[in-house]
Amino acid sequence: MRARKFLIVAAVSACALLPASSALAGTGPAPKPNKQQTTARSTAPSEAGNPLSTRARAAGVCSDAYQIGATAYIDRAGAHVASVKQFYSPSCAQNYGYVWVWQSFRDKIKDYDVSTGVYSYARDQIVGQDWWIASNTQEFWSLPADTSEECTAAIGTLRAPGDPLPGQAATSKRC
Repeated sequence: MRARKFLIVAAVSACALLPASSALAGTGPAPKPNKQQTTARSTAPSEAGNPLSTRARAAGVCSDAYQIGATAYIDRAGAHVASVKQFYSPSCAQNYGYVWVWQSFRDKIKDYDVSTGVYSYARDQIVGQDWWIASNTQEFWSLPADTSEECTAAIGTLRAPGDPLPGQAATSKRC
């Protein structure tokens, strides 16, 4: 009983220390209802990220996931070749990394290596990361990352054959 009281007091104290303006990875404005309804009708992959696409469903992305934070870009030879985004699902309390390979890159490079996941600042590790070797698809979703209560950033890498290192990008930190 004494340990329970201590835990409750500790939790309340921790909450009191949080600034009123702090936001967790999944907080912030959700998409407008009309945008959610438009996305919900389509299962097509898109640069914006569609959690109902075939690849999103295969990765375990929850259908209500929406983008949080700003988009980051992977560059190669001075040009954007892929977008990196972070998504959050309120119903599943999960975050996801997302990489969209631009068509201009795909037209030139047929098989490339991609990875994406969610970086947890609290754990100093990438959570939910997945990799694809010698792929030629356009849309990539990480596995679900149980990081909704942590500061996070989505990460993505893209390596063309012959490149010694992958290009990489990370979205801004979300807390």
